[in-house]
Amino acid sequence: MFFDIHAHVYKYQYPDGLGRMLMISPERLKERQDELGISRAVLLPLVSPELYVPQSVGEIIELADRSDGRWLAFCNVDPRVLTNSSDAPIGVLLEHYQKLGCLGIGEVLPNMPWSEPRLQNLLRCAQDCGMPLLFDMTGRLDTGYGIYDDPGMPQLEKSLERFPDLQFIGHGPAFWAEISILRQESDRFGYPAYPVIEEGRIAELMRCYPNLWVEISAGSGANAMLRDTEYAVTFISEFSDRIIFGTDICYDDQPVPQTGFLRELLNKGFITREIFENIAHANAERLLGI
Repeated sequence: MFFDIHAHVYKYQYPDGLGRMLMISPERLKERQDELGISRAVLLPLVSPELYVPQSVGEIIELADRSDGRWLAFCNVDPRVLTNSSDAPIGVLLEHYQKLGCLGIGEVLPNMPWSEPRLQNLLRCAQDCGMPLLFDMTGRLDTGYGIYDDPGMPQLEKSLERFPDLQFIGHGPAFWAEISILRQESDRFGYPAYPVIEEGRIAELMRCYPNLWVEISAGSGANAMLRDTEYAVTFISEFSDRIIFGTDICYDDQPVPQTGFLRELLNKGFITREIFENIAHANAERLLGI
């Protein structure tokens, strides 16, 4: 029933320093997907070092190739790779991974501004190769992970405008916090609990830029939907052709309220079967051409 655009898995897990292992293992990921009714998923390699231990794209391709079609591979490259410069030949890597079967790029999450020339180079190369790019966004620099933007996401907007043929897939706390206007800038650092005060920047950007998609994975995506169900229905109804289901499962027992939320909206008649199917799987399949 569900197509997960945002899955992680590590063949060789590692301790996170808090008594847990990162990421989820291949065997456990299959079990969780069976529990949640997820028939297919995109595996996203993590390659930037700010928080996670970098992962080989080859590991992801291998796991996808051995999954009998259950898992699909995205590739990922850090903007600092090869020459650590704004003219690094990143396109060579992207084209290489694309030939090996990768369908997109992500999860892109280096802790640098959208306007950083090395990141802009990655976006240019991504547009040239024709694969969509899934990003995580933050409101902080020099700590943690995620692409930085100012309140209102002006740097993201400039990137959307500069690369109109690149399909961006939005994700992360600083991104999803702006489903509403903000009470304060620090709301971008977590999961705001208050209802949507007034329509935020996400809806405005999606109306202006058809190359912006969103995915509802993790605590940030779940919070954006659950904090104000009435507005969530409005948002979903308007943008049902560019909203994609995702989980972002990292730990064995991580909750995934998104499945129950979407089913409840359908069962109560808040969304149509067509809208449900679009978000659950059809949008992702159309975006990836499968």
